[in-house]
Order: sequence, then structure tokens, then C-alpha cells
Amino acid sequence: MASIAELRTELAANVGTIAGLRTSEFIPDNPNPPIAIVQFDRAQYHLDMRNGMAEYNFVVQLIVGRVDERTAQRNLDAYCSSTGSSSVLLAVESNRTLNGKAFDCVVTEMSSYGPVLVNDTTYLGAEFQIRVLAS
Repeated sequence: MASIAELRTELAANVGTIAGLRTSEFIPDNPNPPIAIVQFDRAQYHLDMRNGMAEYNFVVQLIVGRVDERTAQRNLDAYCSSTGSSSVLLAVESNRTLNGKAFDCVVTEMSSYGPVLVNDTTYLGAEFQIRVLAS
């Protein structure tokens, strides 16, 4: 049985396979873009007759620097793409069992594409919803 912390660590490791992208399994006070922050969102328990499976939902908040809007948007587009070496979707789903800690994990959607305000600084970002099935 995997803990939420273990699942979060494995998700951060998957996203960390993207070259040049920092990852954090904890919410940093001062993020240093580009960064992917893995956050636990919610859980649904008792998904099978013997209470052996739960659905854990995580959010990966991706933040890129905004030195100029065109470069920032192009960088964010690459992370949001379903193909390519910067794809968050491909990175998360590259190890769907999270090194044996889960039955499966998938990126279910990307949302909140746009400006992100952190400590009085405006960045560009997006959020990826991830569903993990584990015991």
C-alpha cells in the first residue's frame, strides 16, 4: 500500500524526466521557473468490494518564467502538448505504475492555462489533473 507522499514523490520523478524542468513534491515559498509542483488534491476510497483500491487525484502546477510573453507561451505550449520531449502528459505516463506503487496513473486534463500570480510576480502557467489508482 503506497502513501500519498510516496505517490507524490513518484509523480515528481516522472515529471522530472523532462530536461530543464525543475520539480517539487512540496509547495515552494518562492518557485524558480520553469517548475512543476506536484500537489495532492483529493481521494476517493472503497472502489472495490474489499476496499483494496482508492483513486488519488493530484494536480501538477506548471509555472514558466515570463521574460517575454511569446517565449513564455511557446515554452508552456511545449509542456502542454501531447507529443514531444517536453510533454508533461508523456512524462507522467512514462511510468504508469509509479515504480510499482500504483495500479495506474493517467493525466485526465490540462486546465488553467494563463497568468499565475506568485508573491507579486506574474508568471505563465497551467495545471494538469492526474488520476492515480492505488491500494
